[in-house]
Amino acid sequence: MDYVNVRYTDKKPKLSNPILIEGLPGIGNVGKLAVEHLIESIKAIKFAELHCKDFPPQVFINIDGTIELVNNEFYFWKSKKKNQRDLVLLTGDYQGLSSQGQYELVEKILDIIEGLGVKEIYTLGGYGLGHEIENPRVLCATTDKNLVKIMKKHGAVFKKNEPGGGIVGASGLLLGLGKLRGFYGACLMGETPGYLVDPKSAKAVLNIIMKLTNIEINLSALEKKAKEIENIAHQLKEIEGLGKEKSEELKYIG
Repeated sequence: MDYVNVRYTDKKPKLSNPILIEGLPGIGNVGKLAVEHLIESIKAIKFAELHCKDFPPQVFINIDGTIELVNNEFYFWKSKKKNQRDLVLLTGDYQGLSSQGQYELVEKILDIIEGLGVKEIYTLGGYGLGHEIENPRVLCATTDKNLVKIMKKHGAVFKKNEPGGGIVGASGLLLGLGKLRGFYGACLMGETPGYLVDPKSAKAVLNIIMKLTNIEINLSALEKKAKEIENIAHQLKEIEGLGKEKSEELKYIG
């Protein structure tokens, strides 16, 4: 097995002016949730698996008792209307564990999408705040100043007059290394507490993706998941509060 290995299905696509949308695991799993929901909603077709020696050394056990290597997966979707574009969608179980692995993986991903005719990349992720937020904004960074106006028009937010930050992992490298090859695009980062899976933030990101792609999808499943996560967060707070009360009682008794 090579350091990064790609296995294609028999459904390798022929696409017209496609866009890549990436959502791998990260802060709040925002990007992964968003892309997986998009894949399910539009019934995108899987066409390739990517395996890497920089993924954790493990396999997943399926419900039927069989196993499979952890991987990243590529899907495609053919546009249905004139104002839509073909899509390539990337999600997966893990990102690379090391800096070298991240670079090797991203270079291979860029090789694959370049061969499919992709020139435009949108990466999705979370922007960790460390606290709860009622209405998450979607922060954005682009490879091209001309894209800033377009992304603002669709509801993305650009942070001004603040110290520059960074985008860690595949979401940043795909744009950075892609820019060197002539790709252009943007990273959409939904605000999130960061300590739990965040469907609410994924929904906010997908609202912008729908405007960009002219694809309408049902977000009710994410809304339901968001309420479930809110209930879990509330329960955790109650447990934490009880723990503090017990701690104070013990101090008083001592």
